[in-house]
Amino acid sequence: MKVGAHVSSSAPLHACVDRACEIGAEAIQIFASGPQSWRPGTHTEEALARMKAHAEACGIDTVFTHGVYLINLASADETLLNRSVGSLKQYLKFCGQTGARGTVFHVGSHKGAGFEAVHAQIARSVENVLAATPVDTWLILENSAAQGGTVGGSFAELGAIIRAVGSERVKVCLDTCHLYAAGYDIATPEAVARTMEQFDEQVGLDRLVAVHANDSKAGLGSGLDRHENIGEGQIGLEGFRAIAAHPAFREVPFILEVPGYEGKGPDKRNVETLRTLCREVGALV
Repeated sequence: MKVGAHVSSSAPLHACVDRACEIGAEAIQIFASGPQSWRPGTHTEEALARMKAHAEACGIDTVFTHGVYLINLASADETLLNRSVGSLKQYLKFCGQTGARGTVFHVGSHKGAGFEAVHAQIARSVENVLAATPVDTWLILENSAAQGGTVGGSFAELGAIIRAVGSERVKVCLDTCHLYAAGYDIATPEAVARTMEQFDEQVGLDRLVAVHANDSKAGLGSGLDRHENIGEGQIGLEGFRAIAAHPAFREVPFILEVPGYEGKGPDKRNVETLRTLCREVGALV
């Protein structure tokens, strides 16, 4: 298990590795472009190569990108759908050039139409992205907090998309805050065991490649996506200790997306808190 963090990719690109090292992160997640813009990243080939080499030199071999927040593969707006597909293609190309494992992204919202109405469209869009991108990259579905009409709040929806596409390149990142907000209890060892049994039945443990480790400000089943520092929210230290102890997570990198104690995002204190919990249960040596 590696403890990592989402870090800034502001210029120069390779400095994201240094930012990770400063807080003790062993794995990183970055945006390859502005998270609230369709404008693609303008990284030169030299910058991409330098980032890859710098990560290797610093011993960081686990890198993910996170797709822009505008993506919606469930949209009825054809322009928005095409932009979403195009953005994911650009991101997976970036992954291929930098050695990143894949792109984690929010599937989107059906705006009340219902999952069944958009299921086939989502699958076709994912197939479109995979057909045009490096075969050694992953497209990683992130579970949602089940707020409004968002897709992926249930394991059943994630599993349905994966089965419809039928590609080993489609993986899953579980966000702990989103899980809790969507009604999946992960605050005790018994609850974690039940939740992961459901995940295995409906998705498959082999699809899990990353965890967004975030405590939750809001309560179980609230549907509210409100991240909190590790141990400071409703999941609590005991919840994260239980998560770290479960066999399903033993070889899965944890990526922090917490607000941080100074409001600047993942920091050394959160990294050390999570690493200590992992070490206590034998998930780290």
